[in-house]
Amino acid sequence: MSIRRLFTHQLLHPHHFPASRDDFEVVSAFNPGAVRVGDDIILLVRVAEWPKERRADFTSMPRWDHGQLTIDWIANAEIEPLDPRVVRIHASGLVRLTFTSHLRVVRLAADGRKVKEITKVIMRPVGEVDEFGVEDPRITPIHGRFYITYVAVSRHGPATGLASTADFRTFEHHGIIFCAENKDVVLFPDMVGSKYAALHRPVCGTPFTRPEMWAARSMNLTHWGENEPLTVAGASWQAGRVGSGCPPFRVPEGWFTIYHGSRQPCHPGEVGEYSAGVLLLDPDHPAHILKWTTEPIMRPEEEFERTGFIPHVIFPTGIVEAGDEYLMFYGASDTSTAVVAFNKQELISAVH
Repeated sequence: MSIRRLFTHQLLHPHHFPASRDDFEVVSAFNPGAVRVGDDIILLVRVAEWPKERRADFTSMPRWDHGQLTIDWIANAEIEPLDPRVVRIHASGLVRLTFTSHLRVVRLAADGRKVKEITKVIMRPVGEVDEFGVEDPRITPIHGRFYITYVAVSRHGPATGLASTADFRTFEHHGIIFCAENKDVVLFPDMVGSKYAALHRPVCGTPFTRPEMWAARSMNLTHWGENEPLTVAGASWQAGRVGSGCPPFRVPEGWFTIYHGSRQPCHPGEVGEYSAGVLLLDPDHPAHILKWTTEPIMRPEEEFERTGFIPHVIFPTGIVEAGDEYLMFYGASDTSTAVVAFNKQELISAVH
């Protein structure tokens, strides 16, 4: 049940961004947080990079150490590739990334179709808890400040960090708010009752359950509790993974949010096709789903959505109003940043 796309545009490619060092190269620029600020739209784009150097019989694994990029070289005989992004170390059974990510501020025109400036403002890893990179930001305006949830990847696993900014020039870091393994955290823009609310995705290492999202509450945005699972009706398109996409926004019936789901991979080394769906959540109890889309509203169709670093991926991470349209910003095939426009009424009417 795909929704009509009013337009689709590939905004940003890896070659638009400089690497952190001359001996590194950017491989992806994707999964952007998005928010309207005055007459512009601000993106916080995830920029993934790895070393240019190739050594026979060795694989490079970059990490940040006290604010500086460094490289660990591990013999190929000691590792097993799991997919293009991840290897497993035989001796420990632990995994490492073959790249690292930071976040860069990009300014767009009001219509979301044109890049005005790729700024020099960067949000980098700051310590041990994000030494392997910062990933997949979501931006929510709350009380006149912009709060950013992001994945902090380290030897301790992928956790969720919180930062904030007033101007997208400097960032204040508030620490880890959901410990590993927890990703895809989005904040609600208004308080639900007397508390802040969030959706998050804990990963169950023991397969008692299908992939699922949870809702949580907080008095101060940093300490979270009152966790409740969301029960999303099962379907093959979201049997592999499911998680929040764009931060929720208020509509007359409740909280409207776009999320992602993926199919189970068919072959070793594959990730499985990622698509976008929609949920309508109870205005007072965000763990309660009122309506949903049984089929995706958007599947990989464009060439740049079907080919890339990880093919067949649509990963929604930001949504902005533009007149009668919603502009949804997303990562395409873990490679580039794209934007799609939907008619507001058609999108909201997609849930049933």
